[in-house]
Amino acid sequence: MNSRKTLRPRLAAAAASLALLGAPVLAQSAGPAERPAPVPGQSNFQRQQAAQAYATAKLAKTPRRHEWVAIRMGDRTLRAYVTWPQTKAKVPVVIVGHEVFGLTDSTRNTADEIAAMGYITIAPDMLSGLAPNGGGTSALPAGIDPGTMDTLLPSEYANAQFDAWADYAQKLPQSNGKLAIVGLSWSGGAAFRYAAMKHHPSLKVVNVFYDIGPPTSGQFLAKFDPKFPVLPVTGVDVPVYHFIPTLDTRVLNSAPATKAAMDAAGKKYEQIFLEGAEHAFFRVGEDPKNTNQANRAAIAEAMKRLKVILGAM
Repeated sequence: MNSRKTLRPRLAAAAASLALLGAPVLAQSAGPAERPAPVPGQSNFQRQQAAQAYATAKLAKTPRRHEWVAIRMGDRTLRAYVTWPQTKAKVPVVIVGHEVFGLTDSTRNTADEIAAMGYITIAPDMLSGLAPNGGGTSALPAGIDPGTMDTLLPSEYANAQFDAWADYAQKLPQSNGKLAIVGLSWSGGAAFRYAAMKHHPSLKVVNVFYDIGPPTSGQFLAKFDPKFPVLPVTGVDVPVYHFIPTLDTRVLNSAPATKAAMDAAGKKYEQIFLEGAEHAFFRVGEDPKNTNQANRAAIAEAMKRLKVILGAM
């Protein structure tokens, strides 16, 4: 399933699709709060970074050690932002996956806040090596939408990256060998699919934030083919916690089918509903321009639940 022979033709198909699309196609809801108004000459990454200045400011003040790291996966270099907890004890590692926009400061800020609970966090750029000159999200030129790139990545390619970072985590001297994933938006769905498919043995729990889960695939070929096979959940062998904002209708409407599939398969699965909160509340709720107090309340509630969930590993 994860062989290069399988990945190459599907990646080629994704690249061909990108060339043919000619316009951004996003699987995630994308309201005005999520997609800043274009500025001529700016890339999507630059627009997102400008809109997330509040997250950049918080990161600049963090007391925790952090660094950019690079690893090899086949012929590509993968990059991630690693944050270390303020303890010398051996601790679990939490992979914090980014939204459909690619790795931006909002996701890095969420990773920092999880590290503050006492975990090593790895925030990978899932577009590493796909931009010109082997770059990632920040190197995508104007006119190329990270959302199009992300949603066209085959699950096998995303899974291979999760595996690569899990291998890296196992080699960290401070790691106790346990791994969790916190997936935000696009990467939440990717993490759920990873749990349902062959995954790294160190994985102990998956936390899915505001994205749909199996049996709906939701990404890659399913975006273009309504008859694309559903993804069975029989392979899920770790607990999955699904954080669902009640104003995120796309995710909310898909929740009953996911629960029915997981319950029928006898899997440990819990849906956590955040009343009145919007899609991407981690990012939107921290924005000083946010007027929906339910988003801030959702951040507090989600962090409270995460502390318990991660602490049970």
